[in-house]
Amino acid sequence: MIVKTAEFICSNTQISKLPPPIKAEYAFIGRSNVGKSSLINMLVAKKGLAKTSQTPGKTQLINHFFINDSWYIVDLPGYGYARASKANKANWNKFIHNYLDKRESLQCVMVLIDSRLEPQKIDVEFCNWLGEKGLSFVLVFTKADKQSSVKTDQNLAKFKKALLETFEETPKYFITSSELQLGRDEILDFIDNINKDFVIPPYTSPLERANGGED
Repeated sequence: MIVKTAEFICSNTQISKLPPPIKAEYAFIGRSNVGKSSLINMLVAKKGLAKTSQTPGKTQLINHFFINDSWYIVDLPGYGYARASKANKANWNKFIHNYLDKRESLQCVMVLIDSRLEPQKIDVEFCNWLGEKGLSFVLVFTKADKQSSVKTDQNLAKFKKALLETFEETPKYFITSSELQLGRDEILDFIDNINKDFVIPPYTSPLERANGGED
């Protein structure tokens, strides 16, 4: 896939205000400071599209980016930031879980994992939650340029082993580096193949719902 256009559309804290679910969406999510914004900018070859922050956990919005006028990258808030209050964490869980579980046009969740780390409990638990909900997801190992390929492979194998405690098989995975453009073509080709089979899901607009389902 060649990315010709990438446009920021909106930021939201309410599911009801998201764009109509009539285009394929791919949600990017991971622990705070996993390199999500850098990865998104690398994929679309547009520096600064997704805003990076020096403060982990600062982004608390669902951000929609419209790619090639045909599909969305959805940038979700990072999870696991220790300084977040219990109330904020509870709101985040409800907010994000509702989006992931109920968004009709969501095609796949791209779960970002820091390749430099051994399996983190919060990452494994999140993958288990996705599995319990029957949501399609893949693993995207980030920052592979920060260490040797041997170390990356070792941590990847440990993560797959951790998932096999609850999964019959591990999901598809990608090894990436925003600095080296590693994994870019593979992820875009993966998305492109899914887009070819995308069918607009049944959808009732807010206006139709207000009118009892009638136009």
